[in-house]
Amino acid sequence: MRRRSNKDLLYEVEDRVPAPVALGLGLQLAAMGINGAVLIPTIVFQAGGADALVLWAVFASVLACGVATILQGWRVGRIGAGYALPHVSSAIFIGVCAEALIQGGPGLLATLVVLSALAQAAFSARLSLLHRVLTPVITGTVVMLLPVTVMPILFGMLNELPPGAPVPAGPLSAAVTIVATLAIALRTRGTLRLWAPAIGILAGSVTGAAFGIYDTGLVADARWIGFPAGGLPALDVGFGPAFWGLLPAFLFVALVGTTKSVAVAVAAQRLSWRRSRAVDFRAVQRAVAAKGAGNLLAGLAGTMPNTLNVNAVAAIEVTGVAARRVGIAAGLVFFVLAFVPKALALILAIPGAVVAASMAVIMATLFTVGMREVARSIGANPRNGLIAGVSFWTGVACEFDMIFPAFFAEFAGGLLSSGLTTGGLVALLLTGLTGRRKRRLRGTLDMAELPRIREFIQAFSARHGLAPVLDRLEAASEEALLTLLQSREDAEAAGETPDPGKRELLLTAGKEDDEAVLEFRVGAPDSDDLNLQDRLAWLEADTRAADVEQEISLRLLRHLASSVRHRQYHDVDILTLRVSAVPERESRP
Repeated sequence: MRRRSNKDLLYEVEDRVPAPVALGLGLQLAAMGINGAVLIPTIVFQAGGADALVLWAVFASVLACGVATILQGWRVGRIGAGYALPHVSSAIFIGVCAEALIQGGPGLLATLVVLSALAQAAFSARLSLLHRVLTPVITGTVVMLLPVTVMPILFGMLNELPPGAPVPAGPLSAAVTIVATLAIALRTRGTLRLWAPAIGILAGSVTGAAFGIYDTGLVADARWIGFPAGGLPALDVGFGPAFWGLLPAFLFVALVGTTKSVAVAVAAQRLSWRRSRAVDFRAVQRAVAAKGAGNLLAGLAGTMPNTLNVNAVAAIEVTGVAARRVGIAAGLVFFVLAFVPKALALILAIPGAVVAASMAVIMATLFTVGMREVARSIGANPRNGLIAGVSFWTGVACEFDMIFPAFFAEFAGGLLSSGLTTGGLVALLLTGLTGRRKRRLRGTLDMAELPRIREFIQAFSARHGLAPVLDRLEAASEEALLTLLQSREDAEAAGETPDPGKRELLLTAGKEDDEAVLEFRVGAPDSDDLNLQDRLAWLEADTRAADVEQEISLRLLRHLASSVRHRQYHDVDILTLRVSAVPERESRP
């Protein structure tokens, strides 16, 4: 069933949903994520040689996902978006978490997960800083490297069979899983498509059961209600070479995962109201803070980090229900299931070949996500293609010990032995070398700011050797300010501005090749210390944001600037001017 427009939304965020409806939809949301919450920690702990801790890791993972989901819907202080945003175990952490278990055991894993969670919580307060550091070319390259580190683990699991099992059992079960998943994902739409991974796993498990490799004994022996063997791990605070070698990789993955969670939180807001409204970036910050809280709990419990489930956004479109009480119900379902070993055993008994095949499809999809980010960044700057290519293949070479393995194994305590760390650091370094820091001026949208703007332009011009075109830069800045003031007055006259009054102005100036780039950003002041830069950092990255190109009628502005672009994002105006850094008489043929 395809859902209608937002105007036909059955339940908005704050609507009171009947208890049976909330419970039923909560069960659906939980069912869409339970496979990941169980299977991902199973893969990690088996690959890390910690088979004895699998049951505990699964219990802790489902419990942490439940608590984080409840926090997202309930909103406790500055933690929780106040939307239906269920959590699942984070697939992008598979490689680094398995490596942490191999090198240092559950104590090292717990320490690294806790530190990455604290980093997420810290960055929730300054999302714009995260956006400036992790550019699309860096995040895209890191996302492309994630499957490179995970695929060898999955390929190894494809060849694992119980003693005495027939040889074709593994290949056939894996093949059925992949074929069923792809058939549903590629040939269907709507609700059925959301269930493609689960249907693939079910088909593969049935095939495995026919060969006798589905562990029915595990299900039969599991208790209906109980608490698994194990306990909270002791944090490894020795901070040895393994810790320092893996810490950068964990931080990279955590911060890249945060950028994805921001996109999910923004998309959920777009779909959760009948009438279009500006994105509440305080809610985005609270969503990231809740993600950090959920991962802190996961780390202390000794299991995998968790993240926002993107399928929840699609579920809103399909069902027409966006009430946050449904999210709370999904969290309660997770919480209860954690104490029902029989239900979890049904998933734990799935053959390893089926699990590996299902995750391989997800990893392949993740690789294309990284490719898309890199492709978009190349459109903005062709140099990014070279950065991504060099960084990716450097990471691949280091991951599989193809270049100077003896040197990189010892250098900086093995810091560069991880392909993900090496590739990410190379991308960060090359991006830093090619980028230039922009100068910023904050003020209000008022002609009284013109003297300050002139002083700012003069300082920028002197710094970059733009004295020959200083007059044009000053004139263009004055006309841009007049244009934005006129646009503001027109909007107020048309009744399109809900908050009349002073507007915050952020002016940035930078030099790109032979052009000076001036960007005027105007938005409503925020009473909760969420400044204009924070709101715009993610607004510009949101593909759903309205990006309206407007023709600037002032001939003088067109004459002064080589290009003019005026964008409107709900309550924000962005006017970008590009002024040739070559004096006018020299630029003529």
